[in-house]
This record gives sequence, C-alpha cells and structure tokens, in this order.
Amino acid sequence: MEQFSIMALLVLIMLGATLGWLASILARTEAPGDILRQIAIGLVVALIGGGFANGGTMLGGLSLLGLGVALAGAAAALVLYHALRRRKVKV
Repeated sequence: MEQFSIMALLVLIMLGATLGWLASILARTEAPGDILRQIAIGLVVALIGGGFANGGTMLGGLSLLGLGVALAGAAAALVLYHALRRRKVKV
C-alpha cells in the first residue's frame, strides 16, 4: 500500500512541475527565477489539490478526481499568477 502512496505523490509532483514549466514556455518567461517560481507554484498547488481531493491522504493511490483537481488547480493558480504579474507590470 505504501508503494501506491509514493507513486501518487510522484505523479502529482511531476504533474505540477510540468504544468509550471509549460506555463513558463507559454508566457515566454526567460528569467530563471520566474521559471522556478512557476514550477514551484504548479507543484505546490497540484500537491495540495490532489491531496485534498483524495480526502487528505495519498494512501491507496490517486483517484481520477484527485488528478483532475490537481490539474485544474495548478492551471488556475498559474493563470492567476500571470494575471497578477501582468497587472503589476502595467501599473
């Protein structure tokens, strides 16, 4: 049972990091600090959202609902980050 929890955690880490990296590509971010910040945002939100949707635990594996919530939450957080970042730059 512990192997499934480790695998679920690894899936969420990879999902969040990949979404953060893709967001940096789509936003054409070139500064290394910004790229790492986006990866961290995607990773943290995917872990929190996936864990929350799985009832607060990763024991027994990752459900499709948990995976979907992690994906949607990380994408929404990254969109919000970019919207706030652009707003600060324009002001």
